[in-house]
Amino acid sequence: MRGDDASQVPEVLFVCIHNAGRSQMAAGLLDHRAAGRVRVRSAGSQPADQLNPAVVSAMAEVGLDISREFPKPLTDAAVHTADVVITMGCGDACPFFPGKRYLDWELEDPAGKPLATVRRIRDEIDVRVRALLAALDATPAEG
Repeated sequence: MRGDDASQVPEVLFVCIHNAGRSQMAAGLLDHRAAGRVRVRSAGSQPADQLNPAVVSAMAEVGLDISREFPKPLTDAAVHTADVVITMGCGDACPFFPGKRYLDWELEDPAGKPLATVRRIRDEIDVRVRALLAALDATPAEG
C-alpha cells in the first residue's frame, strides 16, 4: 500500500501572497480529502496577520475547522521539500527550484469579498484539489 514509507508520501505546498485565503482553503481541503496520503503545507510571500474570517466561515460550512491556522511565511526550505508547489497569485515572489513540479491556479482572491463569493472560490478550489489528488493517486498500486 502507498504511504507505508513516509518518503513515498508526496508533499504539496500551496502558496499565495497573504496565506490568509486561497492557499489556506486549498490546504484544508487537500488535507481532509487525502486522509494522510499527502503531506500538505501552505505559505505566503507576504503573510497577513490573520486568516480571512469569511474563509474560516466558508470552510466551517463544509465541516472543516481552519480557525487555528495562521498565515505562514514562504521559505526556500518549504519549496525545496515540496514535491508539488501550487501558486495562487504570488507571481515572481515564489522561489524556483529545478526538478519541482509547479502548477499555477488562477483563482479569484477572496479578500474583501462577500461570503457567497468565498463559497464559490472554495468550491472551485475543491474541484482542483480533487483532480490533484486523483493525479497524485494515479501511481500504480503495488501487488
